[in-house]
Amino acid sequence: MATSTSLLLIAVGAILAIAIDYRVVGIDINAIGVILMVVGGIGLLFSLLFLASFAPFRSEPRGGAYSERGPHTHEHP
Repeated sequence: MATSTSLLLIAVGAILAIAIDYRVVGIDINAIGVILMVVGGIGLLFSLLFLASFAPFRSEPRGGAYSERGPHTHEHP
């Protein structure tokens, strides 16, 4: 959900910064658009970094079926 929100902020910011040519007294719509794009970009970066922390690849096993002693075996007494 954070990724889609970030993309929405970037899209709305780009529309405000580039496509809108409307003047409002006391409000700079272009600056608001740039701010929204920056906030959306930062949010997208954080959400992608968060998703990358759940990536299935790792450089070393995390205690799965194999350990330092080899595969787990069930020994019966």
